[in-house]
Amino acid sequence: MSEAYEDVAAGGLDLLIVADHASAYVPADIDLGIDPALLEQHIAVDIGAAVVSRLLAAQLGCRAILGGVSRLVIDLNREEDAPGLLPVMSDGHAIPGNRDADPGARMRRFYHPYHDRIAALLAGMGSPFILSVHSFTPRLASDPGQARPWEIGVLYNRDDRAARIAIPMLEAAGLIVGDQLPYSGALLNATMNRHAEANGIPYLGIEMRQDLVSDAAGQARFAGILGPVVLECWSKLA
Repeated sequence: MSEAYEDVAAGGLDLLIVADHASAYVPADIDLGIDPALLEQHIAVDIGAAVVSRLLAAQLGCRAILGGVSRLVIDLNREEDAPGLLPVMSDGHAIPGNRDADPGARMRRFYHPYHDRIAALLAGMGSPFILSVHSFTPRLASDPGQARPWEIGVLYNRDDRAARIAIPMLEAAGLIVGDQLPYSGALLNATMNRHAEANGIPYLGIEMRQDLVSDAAGQARFAGILGPVVLECWSKLA
């Protein structure tokens, strides 16, 4: 067991589920200088992502790698030189403990082991496919007037092969789907750019609206909808 990630081994299908922001965990020796209540909010964790990822791994019979620490400790879905790798502000909240933190130490402890594990698992697959699982808040505190009506978003950078398969299927399942919404994968797609697009590996990047996956019923519903969609993408592209 690594503190950098949780490795869920639920079967041998050549499909890897990746959830960068699955955990709100902050190690005891790291002081972010924030109200602990913030660790239950979207700035600290992608609400629902861990449970949906585990449900899908069991349903599909595949592997899942879940980020092991809060995105406030280090954001695993950022490039190594990105300013937000150790965030000092998030949706209007200051993270004072990161101002003088050592990025190199956090990267060696969490970032590199996480991404090395993903790379190793993909290298062991004959025809890999990746499902990237994230969730988004329906309302930003820093921009409360911004409407976010989508129930699920599909994100990608240059490779939209899986998106074109998934979007009509998700719409047919009754979901309000955002294509490159609530934000564009062309702007924020670091983990998939690194492990999928740079290596020609097909992938599907999804963002679930957090109020819809905040309880067990919602998590089971989304896993049930996503399972057949992911399998269809995998069967056509892997």
